[in-house]
Amino acid sequence: MTTTRNRALEPIVLNKLGIKNRLFSSGHQTSLAIDYHVSDSLIAYHESRARGGVGLIITEAAWVDERALSSSVCISLASDECIAGYAKLKDRISPYDCKVFAQLFHPGREYGTAIDGSLSVAFAPSAIPNERYHITPRPLSQVMIQDIIDLYARASRRLARAGIDGLEILASHGYLPSQFLNPHANQRTDKYGGSLENRMRFLREVITEVRREVGRDLVLGIRICPDEVSTFAAEPSEIVDACGAFDDLKLLDYFNVASGSSVDVSSSLHYISPMGVPPDSLVKSAAAIRKRVTVPVLMVGRVTNAGQIDQLLANGTADMVGMARALICDPELPNKIASDRAEDIRECIGCNQACIGHADKGGYSVSCIQNPSSGRELEYRSLVHTGMSRRIVVAGGGPAGMKVAAVAAERGHRVSLFERSATLGGQARLAQLLPSRAEFGGLITNLEREVRMHRVDVHLGTAVSRAFLDELQADIVVVATGARPRRPQLEGIDDARAVDAWSVLKDSSKIGQRVIIADWRCDWIGLGLAEKLAREGCSVRLACTGYMAGESIERRTRDRWIGDLHRVGVEIIPYMRLFGVGDDEVIFQHILSGGAVALAQFDSLVLALGHESDTDLEIELANYAGEIHFLGDCVAPRTAEEAVLDGLRIGSRL
Repeated sequence: MTTTRNRALEPIVLNKLGIKNRLFSSGHQTSLAIDYHVSDSLIAYHESRARGGVGLIITEAAWVDERALSSSVCISLASDECIAGYAKLKDRISPYDCKVFAQLFHPGREYGTAIDGSLSVAFAPSAIPNERYHITPRPLSQVMIQDIIDLYARASRRLARAGIDGLEILASHGYLPSQFLNPHANQRTDKYGGSLENRMRFLREVITEVRREVGRDLVLGIRICPDEVSTFAAEPSEIVDACGAFDDLKLLDYFNVASGSSVDVSSSLHYISPMGVPPDSLVKSAAAIRKRVTVPVLMVGRVTNAGQIDQLLANGTADMVGMARALICDPELPNKIASDRAEDIRECIGCNQACIGHADKGGYSVSCIQNPSSGRELEYRSLVHTGMSRRIVVAGGGPAGMKVAAVAAERGHRVSLFERSATLGGQARLAQLLPSRAEFGGLITNLEREVRMHRVDVHLGTAVSRAFLDELQADIVVVATGARPRRPQLEGIDDARAVDAWSVLKDSSKIGQRVIIADWRCDWIGLGLAEKLAREGCSVRLACTGYMAGESIERRTRDRWIGDLHRVGVEIIPYMRLFGVGDDEVIFQHILSGGAVALAQFDSLVLALGHESDTDLEIELANYAGEIHFLGDCVAPRTAEEAVLDGLRIGSRL
């Protein structure tokens, strides 16, 4: 029987191009481009994945039409200036026996603002409004259609000159080629609209012209979504039929199957799906395409571990398996499979916080809450081994403490980690208790593995004090004591009915049937508590200070959760600031009008009011003479992302 290792590492041929294994880094936005071109940071990012053993890298969407550009961190293929960057990328990737393809992209109506922040004039097959970006596009004339087809051809010519191994036409996720295929977006009455044959015409002509431009030897494929999981999508069976027809042209060398769409908020949950969203539709789509075409089928979705890869390859779902977030989280994933170390893979937990979440915040570069060196390869390309091993004591076993301990030990220091509770993990242990958030516990599992791998001396159930440190005589002390729930001094808040979020997550407080949640942070805590209590039979009102619940977290995670809360009957009340607690009502203040809002008839008030730093040890060490560092929530309450990043930054400097 073929093993997981052998399946993933079997070579494959696309066109005439040999690829060393069945694993590829799929195209994804990095925001590492500078002034519309491939940068040294972007090259270092991809080089890290090539060094990690992946057989193929498909770079991010690159704009063929400069009129559609919305940010300078996007890559433009509109001039010959793009050639040098791609050529340099190819040169840096090749020594690792890794191939590189580039994506050809036009968003059509799927974008909102121009480079200067004004609303764009978007172009599409028809003037059908976009629900997500709230734009009504201008319909393309046939002259403009031919112009865009020519832009695809010219962009492909430039990439071929750069020495790229292959090209991928992005025809997925509701972007321009997909809009032509979709009868909801394409209501034309000319030769580009109406029947499926006509709706295929634009993409067929793009494929034909790109192939004519680059010749027969360069690999050419398309990325496509048979199921966009949207009310406004084409029927999956039609897209499968279209793929069969495109295959008949004998111009394509592969089909790369994905799921979801940019068309509406709901379908975008399947585009870059957060934890809790199963990839069922994607698996069915890839299998359906593979039955209809004669060339290899690639697929990309929430693939995170060796077992999934094995299953997808073994059951014939796909010929190659692509990953984006899994390789952001652990670029060494292929090498670990190859060396029978699959259990050492740092598995993606689907939080979306620092990968696509960074891009959503305004074009910040890609990273990972578990692997903050991702996107920062020029800064943390490799950890320098210390020239002098020192004794380091870390106080606190949450994400910050575990990360700094692992990094310092990896660099050659002798590290002891002391945690006052019986387990490592800190607040991450609470996060994993919420509905659909069990995967968050993977953060703890992965950090614990790093701690063990680098031989950190771990002591549980041991609090650190000044006297304790004086006895140990450590060379360096690192304080990562975290935070505790904030409980402000408000009228009536000490009533027995007011309980903090942590006690609810631990099931250590008795909760009545009618619950009000006061949510100051507008993050996963308020959303998760509301779902947990509603599913336990409570009537829940979630009153948050923001304009919406979950305002401060990555939008796909938030949007999935808000949909779930609607299904279980949670009432969400925005713009509410907790003011006090009365006999049978909780008083809020509307943060905009300043007026009082009384929510009557409640049994329990759950306080999700953020955290305050645990500075007890810091105060005790005020006159400590030795070297001391503080990191994580004990410095300022933030998130797991900043805790792990602090650990990397400080650990790499000790």
